[in-house]
Amino acid sequence: MAEERLAPLPAGAFRAALFRAWDSDICYSFRRSPVTVAAAAATLLIFAGAGFAPWVAPHDPFDLATVSLLDARNPPAWLPGGSWEFPLGTDNLGRDILSTILYGSRVSLVVGFASIIFAMVLGVSLGLVSGYLGGFVDALIMRVAEVQLSFPAILVALLVDGIMRGIVPREYQDQLAEDVLILSIGLSFWVQYARTVRGSTMVEKSKEYVQAARVIGRHPAAIMLRHVLPNVMGPVLVIATINLALAIITEATLSFLGVGVPPTEPSLGTLIRIGNDFLFSGEWWITIFPGLVLVVLVLAVNMLGDWLRDALNPKLR
Repeated sequence: MAEERLAPLPAGAFRAALFRAWDSDICYSFRRSPVTVAAAAATLLIFAGAGFAPWVAPHDPFDLATVSLLDARNPPAWLPGGSWEFPLGTDNLGRDILSTILYGSRVSLVVGFASIIFAMVLGVSLGLVSGYLGGFVDALIMRVAEVQLSFPAILVALLVDGIMRGIVPREYQDQLAEDVLILSIGLSFWVQYARTVRGSTMVEKSKEYVQAARVIGRHPAAIMLRHVLPNVMGPVLVIATINLALAIITEATLSFLGVGVPPTEPSLGTLIRIGNDFLFSGEWWITIFPGLVLVVLVLAVNMLGDWLRDALNPKLR
């Protein structure tokens, strides 16, 4: 019996499962939207470039043996004085712009994903507790959320970043810069998850399956995790997709203001800030190309989030 359970699916059953997935409502809505397909292609291209940066980047911007100040501020290859050795030109330190964009995108994506996961875990946990328990716990969590909503996310992130930099010793600040960014951005985005999950939990806890779990003596934590949580995750995934773009913008803003990752580990925001110092002296490529990649990435992720929101809405099917 155990061997039968562990036996792999026949090839025909696997193909049938693929066909069913291909013919599902979500895949159909994806295929019939050229804008969504283009956004997915752009997102996949940037993700692949960032993920495989050590193999596809023309140069290693962190290898000091290959970086020369004699190559600083070279224009793109198609302009006079440019070279195809540096297709998009070089920055003020002689680093290849294309390579720094690929490596910088990795930092922006890692910080964005990690901060959204942290915000989602914190917000969903507090939303579940608030909606299920109610009473004083619900009032306390929601009042804290309402106070935070009165401040822009960037100000909350700046506040948390400033507090952490005051706590962390100076010699460890560069090493913990990404962790501080993840914490500050995550703490500025948890409210949306908490309020959404709280509302859905208040609806779900009055349904029959939750009442039945209470009657048979299930622990409240088990009811929240095993029964309520799977039924409130749909809107959370949509919020996470949209907030990923906001987290990337927030990280770029903090890095542009000089409170993000150090210049030795550039993100897209740091590259834009560095290039901004040379924009009016004619070296426009140092800031324009990282800015274009940031705009395309945020726009594509936002389009995917809008599509996912509509695809998961049963009223629009």
